[in-house]
Amino acid sequence: MNIRAVANYLEELAPLHYAEDFDNVGLLVGNPDTLVTGILVTLDTLEQTVEEAIAKKCNLIISFHPIIFAGLKKINGTSYVERVVLKAIQNDIAIYATHTALDNSKNGVSAKICEVLGLGNTQILIPKKGIIRKLTTFVPIQNAAALRTALFRSGAGSIGNYDQCSFNVDGQGTFRGNENSQPVIGEKGKIHTEKETQISVILESKNEKAVIKALQKHHPYEEVAYDIIATENIHQNIGMGMIGELPKAMNEKEFLLFLKDTMQTECIRHSELLHKEIKKVAVLGGSGSYAIENAKRAGADAYVSADFKYHEFFKAEKNILLADIGHYESEQFTKTLLVEYLKKKISNFAVVLSEKSTNPIYYI
Repeated sequence: MNIRAVANYLEELAPLHYAEDFDNVGLLVGNPDTLVTGILVTLDTLEQTVEEAIAKKCNLIISFHPIIFAGLKKINGTSYVERVVLKAIQNDIAIYATHTALDNSKNGVSAKICEVLGLGNTQILIPKKGIIRKLTTFVPIQNAAALRTALFRSGAGSIGNYDQCSFNVDGQGTFRGNENSQPVIGEKGKIHTEKETQISVILESKNEKAVIKALQKHHPYEEVAYDIIATENIHQNIGMGMIGELPKAMNEKEFLLFLKDTMQTECIRHSELLHKEIKKVAVLGGSGSYAIENAKRAGADAYVSADFKYHEFFKAEKNILLADIGHYESEQFTKTLLVEYLKKKISNFAVVLSEKSTNPIYYI
């Protein structure tokens, strides 16, 4: 199996178009056609990570965080990023990053936190916009049913809990082919009027290529008229963070101690205790201060994330418990998530969980 095939599996879990615009995900170092000898899964790719991959005969590192965020103008080893990239290239080791593509996945980072905490009745905290698009095309009435079926099979017409969704309007279309045309209906050089159905279907952006391919394959016309537009519709199964419920309510101190133990963190920074029970909990792996208001609007009793600044704790405003458990600590189980997923997909070579801690923060 080559790297491209492994990437395809990863992108079933975390499609690259789920990633945020600022991010850098996918294959960062290496040739997609290289045969894979072993996979090392890590949270971060450091020099010690590459050395571990060499020792364990893994020529593909799957890293949650990308080692390259901005463009590199030179690679001469003057920074830790350059040294990592150099070492990987010198030892024929590829690096693939998932980051916010996995953050936005329904079965990604925040879902794993929910699993570890035992939260039920979970849903996305901040559904993502820009994922849903709309295709509109025009087809002879007698071909409309077959084309709709082909579009549905290619991934169009599904949103939330519904599928085979479309809107159809019958009308008249006109066209005239030039001397080079090969019209299926009508004659070249003559204006033709045809009874047509306008079909509109929504689609997820990851399915756009497949949907266009199905459209062109199953549409009878030589030239297929269609347009695709982005919509502001949110996707309820894609987005940042999750919110769910504990099996049993706890008081705040019980919850914080439970959180400290379960999330294996040495320190929790939290907002003022409000002497209320904690039942509904919002979570977001990594830097999540931007979602405090979302957690409050969702009615969370507590919000668990990381990297809160001093003034951001004031945003609790006496109606939510904010708990900063640490960036690494909030994402640490992501490695296990990826290993478990890949082992179900791949059985012909090793998928190894990195034994190295890449947490750059220490406590005393």
